[in-house]
Amino acid sequence: MTVFSDRELSRRLELTEGRGNAAFVEIQGRREPASCATWQQFGGTLAMFSGVGSPLTQTFGLGVATTLTDADLDAMEAFFTSRGSAVIHEVSPLAGVEALATLAARGYRPVELSSVMFRSIGAKADAREVNSRIRVRVVTPEEAGLFASVSARGWSESADVQSFIEGFARISVEYATCIIAEIDDRAIATAALFMSNGVGLLAGASTVPEGRRQGAQSALLEWRLKRLAEEGCQLAMMCAAPGSASQRNAERNGFRIAYTRTKWQLERL
Repeated sequence: MTVFSDRELSRRLELTEGRGNAAFVEIQGRREPASCATWQQFGGTLAMFSGVGSPLTQTFGLGVATTLTDADLDAMEAFFTSRGSAVIHEVSPLAGVEALATLAARGYRPVELSSVMFRSIGAKADAREVNSRIRVRVVTPEEAGLFASVSARGWSESADVQSFIEGFARISVEYATCIIAEIDDRAIATAALFMSNGVGLLAGASTVPEGRRQGAQSALLEWRLKRLAEEGCQLAMMCAAPGSASQRNAERNGFRIAYTRTKWQLERL
């Protein structure tokens, strides 16, 4: 079956990512009451608060599930500003010109771009050589610390996000399928999978510096695509910076760019 990049596909992809982040925020709120982490739905948009400055503190699905209204924007802006947070929306171009014009008129400006990619489960991709030394397995709840530390070490070149990654990875074990790749019983890479409404969100890709260029992420991707097929999912999705190595690797593995998403931040309150 051919899948086209249209508003319905965008709705499915955006809400899958939104529901995955909502699951994280719910657990964070229970485990860390001082964080005041919470989420709320406004029309068809999911708004997350994971702490001031957290990359998860934003909205998903704005304008693609239901028509964007000024009343919903008023309520979402109050949701963030009442918690001392910037107001940020991750917006698909399939939300339409009117939605983007509304944001611009209200004082928003674009601050980031990302490629949203997808592939049908079972679609053929270029053959990839698999490193037979790599073993992929699911992380147990008792190994949350291991998963978190390996994930964080993969971001050792980005000290500004490393601490966030460690906390995010630790909580991810409680709501997503988290896996590690090992060589000779030594964990070298991590990845995660969250499933919702027939779509699998592929995230959490991280490889420690000494474990790179050995095929670990290819093995983790293959494992997740197989799991999605076993679970009866129709689509896999992932996000990456436009033109990045992560995007190129996804395209080599059969992913197509559905659209380029824009992050908008409110400048005028």
